[in-house]
Amino acid sequence: MTVAEAGSVTAAAARLHVAQQSLSEQLRLVERRLGAELLVRGPRGVTLTPVGEALLPEARATLAAADRAFAVATRAARGERDLLRVGVLSSIANHLLPVVLRRFAAEVPEVELRSEELPIAQLVARLRDGTLDAGLSRAPLVDDLLTEDLMREPVAAVLPAGHRLAGAASLTLADLADEPWVLSDRSTWPPWHRKYDHDFEAAGFQARVVQRGTSPQNLLALVAAGIGVTRLPLSSRSLRDGGVVFVPLREEGIAIALVTNPATRHPALDALRQLLRSLTTGEVLG
Repeated sequence: MTVAEAGSVTAAAARLHVAQQSLSEQLRLVERRLGAELLVRGPRGVTLTPVGEALLPEARATLAAADRAFAVATRAARGERDLLRVGVLSSIANHLLPVVLRRFAAEVPEVELRSEELPIAQLVARLRDGTLDAGLSRAPLVDDLLTEDLMREPVAAVLPAGHRLAGAASLTLADLADEPWVLSDRSTWPPWHRKYDHDFEAAGFQARVVQRGTSPQNLLALVAAGIGVTRLPLSSRSLRDGGVVFVPLREEGIAIALVTNPATRHPALDALRQLLRSLTTGEVLG
């Protein structure tokens, strides 16, 4: 890890306070054990081979797990509780987090659940590097993390108050084909936006996006200002009191999921998983 970060065996040896020759020999031993080279050595330093690129995230997760193991043992020696670190997607924390924190504290008092609200890109990055034990999120649509759907909630079209369709009992996505749309920036999480593109295409149109928002709250403000319409989980009603109308979209729903790294082996994960599966949509969404 240090060699990859430093881009140089010499610089890595200095950071690790070991002789360069010793570090080089350790690297060669690992390469011989793997039967493949990890580094390409050149006059300007080293770069990772494809094998090295594959090993690096696993190495980070392994060291993070070792750090957590020592931290758990240290807390136990002090008589402190174990710690479960959970990232929560910012857009669902408002309605999901209070229920989870209350139930977990009552049912698993020997473990402290420490939560942190995060946007999806940061949540995924920290699950990958092992600094989070679990995430509560919409499915991130990536292959290297485990995603377990817990419950589904309705999805709604969000319209400005007074919109011609605001009084409808329900709508389809196709009903909004001619509307201006406000959506989050594509760079916030490309897998989600590829899914949005597919949904719009399936409904027979390409969304005419007139402005990009930075968060669900910002999207709601743009809708309230009459700039466009958007589509959000029905629970987003709790983020804004007025100026917008939520109309359910027929046959549409979105899952709240438990997302974990396969390399994470926290003993309290099963307790969290069982608690989450016992929740109902009504209990979470009110």
